[in-house]
Amino acid sequence: MRWPSMSMNPGVDAARLRSGANTVLGLAAAFAAGALVMYLMDPAAGRRRRALMRDKGVAMGHGAQHYVHAKTKRASDRVRGVVAKTRAHLSHEPIEDERLHDRIRSKMGRLVSHPHAIHVDVHYGRVVLKGTAPRDEADELVSMIESMRGVEGVHDLLVTEEQQPPQQQLEGGEQQEMRH
Repeated sequence: MRWPSMSMNPGVDAARLRSGANTVLGLAAAFAAGALVMYLMDPAAGRRRRALMRDKGVAMGHGAQHYVHAKTKRASDRVRGVVAKTRAHLSHEPIEDERLHDRIRSKMGRLVSHPHAIHVDVHYGRVVLKGTAPRDEADELVSMIESMRGVEGVHDLLVTEEQQPPQQQLEGGEQQEMRH
């Protein structure tokens, strides 16, 4: 019985292994290509399979086109928004009182728990606040309004809930009377 010879050069053994692996991979690829050709050229169902593959490819192309269009539109909208914000910050034109009022009401809805309890008047950029609000919300609201572009000054006539008698404090957005 003869034992297989072991090469004293490990590089030669590695080259033989790579060569064998390449041969196996080549055979597997050839087998897969042949199976694909048989699958697509089948006389009974090949036409339907080819049409299905074509339709799926077209659908993927449309999906990719839609994806790219949506992403470019979103990027374009963001750039336009940044340009508009920058232009607005650099502009020294006065803002119309009605527009400033609407901006204040919009931001107030995010800061104050009961925005309907606060009345906002704007005259030539001067803001007058009347109504009821918690102390911390009122302070935050006034500082936010003072930092807005177009505001010339804020006259704070807000009554904080801590200053009111307990029966007149807001609860759930409505004034409630204390019952005895």
